[in-house]
Amino acid sequence: MNAIRRPADIARDTARRFAGRKTTRDAFRRDTFALPRAQAREKARELFRRFPKAAYQTEIESWRVLPGDCIEFTMRRLPSAD
Repeated sequence: MNAIRRPADIARDTARRFAGRKTTRDAFRRDTFALPRAQAREKARELFRRFPKAAYQTEIESWRVLPGDCIEFTMRRLPSAD
């Protein structure tokens, strides 16, 4: 006996199946840091030196100022160079 599946049933089952998975499906690696302003600036410079933009497509994807003059930022880069 086959039960009739409504769109809501399919959506709920799909949501359960994909719960906890990353929603981004690109090749980039992302690292998020929350550091005092001076340390955040130095960390970003270090990552740009280790993973040059030309080879790894490194960039600061997003950033925001937190209380206490801390900066939270996400660096995006390819995991390996060609």
